[in-house]
Amino acid sequence: MIRRIVICLLSTVLLPLSLYAQRIPQAIEYTEIYDFLEELTTDGIIETNAAIKPYTRDYIAKVLMEAQTKDSLLNRRQREDLQFYLQDYALECDTLPVYYSYGHRHVTQWITKISNLSLADPSLHMLTKKKIFKMRIRPILGMDINYNVKKGMITHRWYGAEIQMDIAGHLSIWGSIRDNSWKGTGKGFLKDKYYPSTYDKINGARLAQPSYLNNLPGAQYKEAEYGGDYSDMRGGISLYMWWGSIGIQRERIQWGDAQHCSNILSAHNPAVPMLTLQLTPCKWFQFDYFHAWLPSNVIDSTYYYVERYTEDSTKINYRPHNKFMAANMFTFIPCKYLQFGFGNSIVYAERNPQAQFFIPIAFFKSLDHLFTKGVNSENQNSQFFATLTLRPTDHLRLYGSFFLDEFKFSRLKKSNKENNPISYLVGFNWSGWPVRGLSLRAEFMRSYIACYTHSISVLEFTSNSYKMGHYMGDNSQSIFVQLSYRPSRSLRLSLDFTQDTKYRAYDYVRAYIAGQRNTSTPIIAQKPFSEKIWRNNQVTFHAVYEVFNNCYAHVDVCFNQTRAYAPSSARIDGEDRGWNPDGSSQNLEGDALKNYYLNKYSPVFTQGTNLTLSCGLSFGF
Repeated sequence: MIRRIVICLLSTVLLPLSLYAQRIPQAIEYTEIYDFLEELTTDGIIETNAAIKPYTRDYIAKVLMEAQTKDSLLNRRQREDLQFYLQDYALECDTLPVYYSYGHRHVTQWITKISNLSLADPSLHMLTKKKIFKMRIRPILGMDINYNVKKGMITHRWYGAEIQMDIAGHLSIWGSIRDNSWKGTGKGFLKDKYYPSTYDKINGARLAQPSYLNNLPGAQYKEAEYGGDYSDMRGGISLYMWWGSIGIQRERIQWGDAQHCSNILSAHNPAVPMLTLQLTPCKWFQFDYFHAWLPSNVIDSTYYYVERYTEDSTKINYRPHNKFMAANMFTFIPCKYLQFGFGNSIVYAERNPQAQFFIPIAFFKSLDHLFTKGVNSENQNSQFFATLTLRPTDHLRLYGSFFLDEFKFSRLKKSNKENNPISYLVGFNWSGWPVRGLSLRAEFMRSYIACYTHSISVLEFTSNSYKMGHYMGDNSQSIFVQLSYRPSRSLRLSLDFTQDTKYRAYDYVRAYIAGQRNTSTPIIAQKPFSEKIWRNNQVTFHAVYEVFNNCYAHVDVCFNQTRAYAPSSARIDGEDRGWNPDGSSQNLEGDALKNYYLNKYSPVFTQGTNLTLSCGLSFGF
């Protein structure tokens, strides 16, 4: 009897693992599969949780197989795309890609006895006879060329490799390395005379920097006069069952339903190491949690190494502050037309990770008060957020997300000039009607003053100094519209319009004198969206064709106009109008202030009016 009970329990747990194993995240840079899944979701063919990304490969395989059972709802191009993408997720379905399979050919005697091999696009796939071990090895190679008619050329090349393994349907191990190099030449890279000397080492070829207001992935560059190099190592290990997983990984994550850029967690910052937990015990509920170690880029003057520098002298090397983050998200799907979720997070900078923030289902602000109020110390930086997705009819999807950085009920009164620092994003996607393959997307985002910031620099909502929320930061607005068309298998044409606007820039200064606010109006009470200081209008045509799985070519034509403006009002305490090399504030005016904002918020390559042509080929994305 006991034996029968054990067999029954093991069958209940293990049988669902026969398909869709390999709990490995699919990098969000591989946008083509995510766009295809969004199209099928908007058309009402499948259901996905677009608020939590990256998806895992087994989850993608599952929804692709679900779409295959609804073949009658797909048009010819969608069927071709579906079969095309299923080839890439063959291992997750316990099969091999059909290209060059050697399972029934005697490559070597021992290989055919224990496993099947497949060489596809060109990736090596391995599946043992009893499906206990799966492995995929893939090279990574790519290059983009960006030519600005006025300012010369920037090239971005990368190479590396990745490996993914799954053992016994319970353990996934994966890793990838990409060596990146940016190189630029041309008159557009000369230093500007108004640019502060603290930024002098930033080369024009480095299109991503913490202060730049663009949607390029963040990077921690090594020193290079020609541009910049950096390596991107990702990977992890995950222990999983059909109802959830726990693991440690270094990946870029996105929380919040958005096509252009999320205002909760946007994946704008470099990937960070984290402990992760995901629970999916039923179809209508998903729980996500992580605890991350964040690079603070803030020096701790009490923590340093002493280096033997010369025979008679030593050198002090200061170390950065410790910085951590914990976050959770509860997602509910009560019906196929409605999804909503909510969660909270905390950024903290204690000497060591705090045990209370390893409680997955917790309201972190309450725990923070418990450990800080008793000694009258400053709280850590906590946040609350929520998402909502509606699909009132097939072909239309409405979505929005809300980010609350700090909240006081007293600020809701009309007599109180202070504003709660919030960010909200709303958008829609109209797809597949009246023309199949045609879609129209639009998003609108606004972030109020002091959102994502903090009066203590190490507690800001940043990692490697990059914003973890929307790349525009606080006191900003972003409009994004995209018209795209998929005329044939793996070909996507799109026309995008983006207008990004940055308004007056402030540091979050909590102005107090002897326990009382000073006579000046505090930062949090300034009028938001009052005077713009920077704006970028951009129109881009994209053409992307995926030649075979994970290998695609693209051609882009981009027209942009980036301008900076000098506020007409007088400077207030805490407003950013320039900084001296020693860190003291300036009060620049006129053209000097415009040039300061222009150089701070945008690379030289995109300043002014530009026509930029781009092309590239990527394998392994």
